[in-house]
Amino acid sequence: MRDDSLWVFGYGSLIWNPGFAHGETRLATLAGYRRSFCMRSIHHRGTPQRPGLVLALDAVDGARCHGVAFEVPGPIAAETLEYLRARELISAAYLETRQRLELEDGRQVTAVTYVIDSQHAQYCGALPLEEQAAIIADAEGGMGANSDYLFSTARHLEALGIGDEDLAWLTQRVAQINRG
Repeated sequence: MRDDSLWVFGYGSLIWNPGFAHGETRLATLAGYRRSFCMRSIHHRGTPQRPGLVLALDAVDGARCHGVAFEVPGPIAAETLEYLRARELISAAYLETRQRLELEDGRQVTAVTYVIDSQHAQYCGALPLEEQAAIIADAEGGMGANSDYLFSTARHLEALGIGDEDLAWLTQRVAQINRG
């Protein structure tokens, strides 16, 4: 790791579609947050008329979120941040923060991490899983079907050995709804 490198934490679509060049990639854990479908998507996976749901990091005491840390070399850090801001801050529902991560090898790094603004109009942290499944099964936005986002994220988390009970349940339920 170089001193001028930038770390980025991925917990959802950044895992399977980072969209930026990076060097080292490590499994990582973020304390104090949980991965949750707690953000209404009006651009990428839904529309203003029919919002979908996307994953966000919701602050929860005692929670731990497992994901992937990407090291971005210093010479391309500024352009990577520009790209991430255009992608992640499209509706200002996420907050760009710097969070301490523990990498799988025990190292600690500080990473750019996008967390939900619980005061934002798109925040919906208290939706029951059944309601989440109904929304995800039906929504579609500029980046495609909301269900594809769920299925891809769940598949990639599983391939990395990262368990997520809510995503596993949602994957089964949305597939069941889609089969009709």
